[in-house]
Amino acid sequence: MNASQIAVAQATPDDVFSDDIVVPAADGYPLAATLFLPRGKKRHAVLINSATAVPRKVYRGFAGYLARRGAAVVTYDYRGTGDSRPMAATGLNKPKSLAGFKATMADWAALDASAAVSWMRERYRDLPFAYVGHSFGGQALGLLANNAEIPRALLIASQAAYWKLMASPERYRVVAFMNGIGLPLARTLGYVPAWAGLGMDLPRGVFEQWTHWVMRERYLLDDTTLAARENFAKYKGKLRAFSVTDDTWATRPAVELLCSAFTSITPEIISIRPADAGVTKIGHFGFFRSDHRDTLWRGAAEWLEAEG
Repeated sequence: MNASQIAVAQATPDDVFSDDIVVPAADGYPLAATLFLPRGKKRHAVLINSATAVPRKVYRGFAGYLARRGAAVVTYDYRGTGDSRPMAATGLNKPKSLAGFKATMADWAALDASAAVSWMRERYRDLPFAYVGHSFGGQALGLLANNAEIPRALLIASQAAYWKLMASPERYRVVAFMNGIGLPLARTLGYVPAWAGLGMDLPRGVFEQWTHWVMRERYLLDDTTLAARENFAKYKGKLRAFSVTDDTWATRPAVELLCSAFTSITPEIISIRPADAGVTKIGHFGFFRSDHRDTLWRGAAEWLEAEG
């Protein structure tokens, strides 16, 4: 199952208001975002941070569910992805080619995610705030210079994605794809097209950095050029990480390795089996399927809403 196969929830429920907005990144780049608000009183604020090559619409169902419970929720697309991709000068709603577009995963954290956190804290400063990170969105938490502003974070399928920590045979497919298909395309076309096997087109710099990390024993934690690694130690809030037992990418050892970098706290890692949700598979993306509304979503929401 990949992100494109996730059933995006139907229309937003009547008791939830949603609106597409723009959140400026730290350098002013416009990030496409969606704000979900309860019709009644707002009691919490939640920021949902996407996985790599996953559009924010995938999180619409979960965001609407949290909003219906009283949260102000924002989802957004990183620069160069989804609706945060530059549009062509001609043609109706035609995206511009990503060839030559400058972005890295480190930029997604330092410029995009950090600004989204600041945007939420400024507008909902009187509400308890929580951060949800899916895959890369959880990795980004440790890279944020302002992560000390986040009192509570839930990581879903977030991991130090070293290829040897992935399940076999998926690990070999990933290495073959990234090095044998993705990198050559990135260097030939100037970006990696969705048709190569990704959920969407990715900027060259993003894919190159991602591949560089995947091939290192401790993933981004081994990147000596990444000064933002020091920010992992700055996070002192509550941290819960979900490890899904049939996730071939975010295996338990990979989740544990990422969590070990948060040295100022003791993260709570919880294993989730498909049987716990009454299903046969969940995988890397399945948590956000709407059929988990009364199982996985409820437990996650209750933890996000907890005080202290």
